[in-house]
Amino acid sequence: MISTLKKTWKSGNLKDKLLFTILIMIVFRIGSIIPIPFLDPHALKMFVSNMSGVGALMSYLDALSGGAFAHATLFAMSIQPYINAQIMMQLLTYSIPFLEAIQREGEEGHRRIMAITRGLTVVISIMQGFGYYSLLRSRGTAGVSIIKYTQGFEGVFTMLVIVSVFTAGSALMMWLGEQINEKGIGNGVSIMMFAGIVSRMPSLVTQLGAYLYFAITQPAEYWKFYIFVAVFILTFLGMMWLIVFTNDAERRIPIQYAKRVVGRKMFGSENSYLPFKIGLAGVMPVVFASTILGVPTIVSLFLNPSGFFKKVLGLFSMDSWFYTVVFFFLIIFFAYFYVSITYNPIEISNNLRQSGGAIPGLRPGRTTTLYLTKVLNYVIFTGALFLAFISIFPIFFISFPELRNLSISGTSIVILVGTALETIKILESQTAMKQHKGFLDA
Repeated sequence: MISTLKKTWKSGNLKDKLLFTILIMIVFRIGSIIPIPFLDPHALKMFVSNMSGVGALMSYLDALSGGAFAHATLFAMSIQPYINAQIMMQLLTYSIPFLEAIQREGEEGHRRIMAITRGLTVVISIMQGFGYYSLLRSRGTAGVSIIKYTQGFEGVFTMLVIVSVFTAGSALMMWLGEQINEKGIGNGVSIMMFAGIVSRMPSLVTQLGAYLYFAITQPAEYWKFYIFVAVFILTFLGMMWLIVFTNDAERRIPIQYAKRVVGRKMFGSENSYLPFKIGLAGVMPVVFASTILGVPTIVSLFLNPSGFFKKVLGLFSMDSWFYTVVFFFLIIFFAYFYVSITYNPIEISNNLRQSGGAIPGLRPGRTTTLYLTKVLNYVIFTGALFLAFISIFPIFFISFPELRNLSISGTSIVILVGTALETIKILESQTAMKQHKGFLDA
């Protein structure tokens, strides 16, 4: 990894892309500390200190936004509205023939779909921003309102300003992510979430240091902290190793190419393979599943229901068995869904036949397509089970009060490690292309 970064730094074009990506991450961190007008900082700080009782999901949303969610700053809603819009558009594209026809129009269709996605993002941002405003308006602390003006014309104006700032922050986050896709390195959405999670790591290290300090200074009372810190560190490192190992694992399908004549030369049969990564879907199934399951908790937070509805929405708390089971199966579902829109066995089979390649023992065409579909389903299921296991494993730490403050969600770990590996691979591929000699340089 270090050698790749050195080669990237020596390449002018790649160096500019890397610096541009870092600049966008800095802008994201600056936006995460810009306060929203008409909010009482003292009351908001008291509310944030009691926010742990709302649910573990709030910690997750706060981690993705780099602390902006809990402190109600410009980027409080982070990239979540954009992700929700992408999920809705992908589902609608498969269910509405009009949108499916637009998607098949090539580059022009892609631009139209992206324009609709941006508009949908703004609509979701307005709705979510109003919900967040309603939350802050109804959750005063010790008789002090978080929002300074809530009555009359001043209250309406305050609402419009706060909701507009929240919406503008989400739109800016969407634009920053797209700029990374065009001019930077890596996936814009993943990079923004990566930056938010990394910004929370110093507080985690500080908490670990505090536990060790208590264990050293007061061993008779806090000797268990040695065990808690050791378990956390070993679990964190073990999960990182599993993610890296699975990311490199692949299912290789042998491919044999027939003899062919190119100009006056005849090329003999060649043996190659078609690789299918175990983690074909990357981190997106986890992101989609956690986003969908976060809706009921956010609704209960904003509306503060009671009675039957409170019990139903309480099932979606991150420390409930119902949430764990649904989260597990949603990850598997979105893994199949995401790969189905990025990998087409029929298209792969046709490309093999056109290039003169075939899988030994299988006839080109339908037989090859069925075999690729079978293998692809097996690979998707294996990768989805791994993602589901990694994502739900840290949830069990919530049952231990001492480990609850140290726990980091499996989703965050998958995003953190997966994004880093994906970015490094992009740098390696682009560095290799820069070092490759062309025909005229040979």
